[in-house]
Amino acid sequence: MYIIVVGGGKVGFNLVKLLIAEGHEVLLVEKDKLKIPNLIAEFGESVIQGNGSRVHILQEGGANRADVLVAVTGHDEDNLVICQLAKNFFKCPRTIARVNDPRNEGTFSTLGIDATVSSTRLIDSLIEEQVQAKDMVIPLLTLQGGDVEIIEVELSSDSQVINKSIREIQLPDGAIFISIFRGPEVIIPKGETELKAGDRVLALVKKKVEQSLREIL
Repeated sequence: MYIIVVGGGKVGFNLVKLLIAEGHEVLLVEKDKLKIPNLIAEFGESVIQGNGSRVHILQEGGANRADVLVAVTGHDEDNLVICQLAKNFFKCPRTIARVNDPRNEGTFSTLGIDATVSSTRLIDSLIEEQVQAKDMVIPLLTLQGGDVEIIEVELSSDSQVINKSIREIQLPDGAIFISIFRGPEVIIPKGETELKAGDRVLALVKKKVEQSLREIL
């Protein structure tokens, strides 16, 4: 998997170390020239200097072939622009943004950013889940000491729940649908709501029944 990380501060530095150790092809983009020598000393050719919110820098970094782009600069507005460029201009399949101000999370989601996080380890776990793309079940948040998760489920065209209403689906005890994203539309699920191919469903699920939910979806 090819992953571009924009932002060579503490979060970006530690994230790149994790990803390289896990065997991914990684490129770190950092605009501060003063940081570059230390980053190159650590990561070698996996570093380029430049402003990641500029098209030509992302193009130089091979954003057109990136599987994931992660923007972890210290500025939310920069992270938003970087992810939007990757998603809309380079058609990057997945974008993840660091959000420093939690009040901005809704804006990021509305504007099409796939995931917003503030923890290096959580970003890494999201990327690792993306490796198992066939499952299309991505943990977004772990609650109550790890017993409960909010997960995102993207329904494929061969899912057994396509064109079924929610009341027809026998969910395991400990799982419930929270919302459905269908293109730009956000649907609050009701019993009569039918699921369609391509829907992204948010579900609250206890870890002990997560595998059962995977099998259903």
